[in-house]
Amino acid sequence: MSEITTAPSTPAASAAPSAAVGRRVRGAVALGVARYALALFLGFSGIAKLIAHESAIESFERMGWGQGAMYAIGGLETAGAIALLIPVLAAVAALAFCGLLAGASIVQLTLLDPPNAVMPALLIVVMVLIARERRGETAALIAWARRGA
Repeated sequence: MSEITTAPSTPAASAAPSAAVGRRVRGAVALGVARYALALFLGFSGIAKLIAHESAIESFERMGWGQGAMYAIGGLETAGAIALLIPVLAAVAALAFCGLLAGASIVQLTLLDPPNAVMPALLIVVMVLIARERRGETAALIAWARRGA
């Protein structure tokens, strides 16, 4: 004879899955807000370089870099900010920004103000989280690209 036993239903046992779902939803919302905020911040930063705002010109002169570099970085920032707003491109943009922000952190450490190198480094962490959260869209984008090739 076999006996089927069931675990007693406790409020703590039934609350655990819903608490985990709640944390995931809150995390996804927080990353969504961060994605839009970073798109705004980096978009304005890129536009400032593209319109040759005096603060951008001053920074690039301090580094000894030409205006061509300023326009190139401004273009990359602006394009990346737009891509962050497009769900299927958000993870790819976040990964690309990791490289750009790593460069910004190195430039701050070596050429400009070393204490300011912390901010790009922290933004890399947020970008990695965004890319991880959006990895499903990246897989769909890769599958779409493979079908087209």
